[in-house]
Amino acid sequence: MFFVTPAYAEEAPAAATGTDAHAAPAAGEVHTETGVAEGEHARGPFPPFDSTTFASQLLWLVITFGVFYLLMQKVIAPRIGAILDQRHTRISQDLEEAGRLKAEADAAVQTYEGELAAARAKSNAIGSAARDAAKAKAEEERRAVETSLSEKIKAAEVRIADIKAKAFADVGTIAEETAAAVVEQLIGGNAAQADVAAAVAAAKKEA
Repeated sequence: MFFVTPAYAEEAPAAATGTDAHAAPAAGEVHTETGVAEGEHARGPFPPFDSTTFASQLLWLVITFGVFYLLMQKVIAPRIGAILDQRHTRISQDLEEAGRLKAEADAAVQTYEGELAAARAKSNAIGSAARDAAKAKAEEERRAVETSLSEKIKAAEVRIADIKAKAFADVGTIAEETAAAVVEQLIGGNAAQADVAAAVAAAKKEA
């Protein structure tokens, strides 16, 4: 800040012709640069507190405040406002992007959970169908095996019955032949076939 310091005394008249203009001022002469008499520097008040300079100080204060206010209003404040608006816009965009990403993540999680539940239900259905099919196939095979075994048992029983009947028939013939041979050995002659058959039949009845 600049201060205007009024002169306390008028400048001394120039020296007479022939004298040196740059000679040291005489005692009590006013200094031409400061306007203060030589030797009065120590006795003068501090310039900002000098009541004679209040008007100029207030004038410069108003001018400086006006320039600073215009600088704030025209340059600094718009720049700060633009920076704040830019940051606010960027923050809003970041928040919107974060919200969009969160919504997409939630939708992806829901889709994954739905697909996982559907896959589990499908696997359970496939497992149940496979178990039912395997059970039905095993039951069918069991029935087929039982039917085959039953048929084989019946065929075996029929064969055994035939063998037994044939064996019984052969036993009668063998008994008759054996009895005829025994009689021949005992009496030394052939016995009648009818008599041998009758004797064998009587022995069967007694048995």
